[in-house]
Amino acid sequence: MAERFYSCHVSGAWSPVSEAAVGFALGAVGGCILGATEDPVDKTLSVMTSADLLKPVMEEVRTVGPLGLGTLIGATALTTAMTSVVAGVILAAAIASVFVATRSCRAYHTHSAGLWASAGLAGAFGTTLSGATLGVAIEWIVMNYGMVGLLWALSIFSILKPPLHFAFKFLWKQGEACCTPESTVWVRERKQIKNKKLKRMERRQRMARIAHWILTLENGENTSGMEHMTMWAAERRQREEMERKKMEHRTIQDWINTVVVKHVDFLAFSGIPVTVVAIVTSGFGVFGYGGHKSVFIVLLASVTIIAFLLLNSSDFKFWMLVGCMGMLATFVIALLTLHAGQVVATTAMKMREAGQSHSREQISAHMNYESSLEALNAAFFVAKLCQLGLGAAVGGPLARQAAGESKVIVGAALVAGGLLVGVEALAPVLGEGGKAGALLGVVGAAGVSLGAVAAVAGQWSSWPGTLGTLAGLVFGALSMGKWHIVNIGLQVPVAYVFAMINPF
Repeated sequence: MAERFYSCHVSGAWSPVSEAAVGFALGAVGGCILGATEDPVDKTLSVMTSADLLKPVMEEVRTVGPLGLGTLIGATALTTAMTSVVAGVILAAAIASVFVATRSCRAYHTHSAGLWASAGLAGAFGTTLSGATLGVAIEWIVMNYGMVGLLWALSIFSILKPPLHFAFKFLWKQGEACCTPESTVWVRERKQIKNKKLKRMERRQRMARIAHWILTLENGENTSGMEHMTMWAAERRQREEMERKKMEHRTIQDWINTVVVKHVDFLAFSGIPVTVVAIVTSGFGVFGYGGHKSVFIVLLASVTIIAFLLLNSSDFKFWMLVGCMGMLATFVIALLTLHAGQVVATTAMKMREAGQSHSREQISAHMNYESSLEALNAAFFVAKLCQLGLGAAVGGPLARQAAGESKVIVGAALVAGGLLVGVEALAPVLGEGGKAGALLGVVGAAGVSLGAVAAVAGQWSSWPGTLGTLAGLVFGALSMGKWHIVNIGLQVPVAYVFAMINPF
């Protein structure tokens, strides 16, 4: 069914009305799973921003300052989202590589349902599990060591990522080399068997041709040789088919290796810019200058200089783009955090002028509360956008590569729905931090489905197909997302843009 859809899709065999109808259905599937994540995420965020869980963050505003708090929470949220997505992609690539290297993929078909299903399940599970693990770890660090402990943990993690990235590449090559002998022996055995069969067939064909020529000469007939040309053409097609299968197998493995290398590089380096910005701004707060006006100037200068260096790189890569976008998002979170406190201060001044004065302690506590609340809300939403975008960056190329758009859309949506149910069931065990991280992983799985929807929208042969797909996506997301127009309106364009990017 998926191959039939793909062939009709590519060849343009469907009418514009059929394309619009099918596109609307596929878009609605991707949109519905995105909308289904809205309510659980909102509920989890409401619990995380309750007074009890927000208290440790409020106490640290005085230590790191509002700008430092915004950049630190933003950098932590983005690092969590990036790490969980990459962990899922690497696990999926490992499963796919093992699948290709074993007899399970003996036909070498890129459309193998087992290959993509096993890789998709492993990737979604890995993303959700790593998100839950990081969420639990962050909650434990904040509760026990505060924001300064979180700053140290983020710094150590960023320092360890580049060496671990080289170690992982080495281990990946070693693992691939360990699998090579077995695969080589298997391929050699199959080649020897095929060569023997081919040689026997060629001998029989030569004997048949010789006998045919002898009979032709004895009968005095003059043929055009069409039978011989047909026979040679059949042999040539058979050899070309064998070579095509070998090349297809090698192409899948090369693509898997490329995905792993790119995402490991992404994990190692993409979080460094936001971490540097968080360390600089939070460092001012640690040394007692968190509320000084110069912190904003240093923050703006740091973001501008790092972005300029990355954007002017001669070898511009995907992680540099995401790093710049992450710094911009972190900068916005910091400004929103600072603005929330300033709004409270301005309101207090107006109330004092009206004769309703409050103590300085009450105003300070209210400022800290609003700053912490705004920082968590903004950081969580940015992490959700990051997770969704990175998931779409996987789903778009995956659908265009060979997996088939319909399989990726429906499969990712089903997996994300199953994980959403599982996370809700395990919520008492995961805790609030673990549940928040796991839900971000589910959003990433939904992003894979959205990325495939974007790939479908861009590959139809007519405008009705493209518009129908986008209409189904928006309708499904709004209907399942309780008509959160602002949230959906921000998430859909982000997913579409990332799906159009080829990070490989």
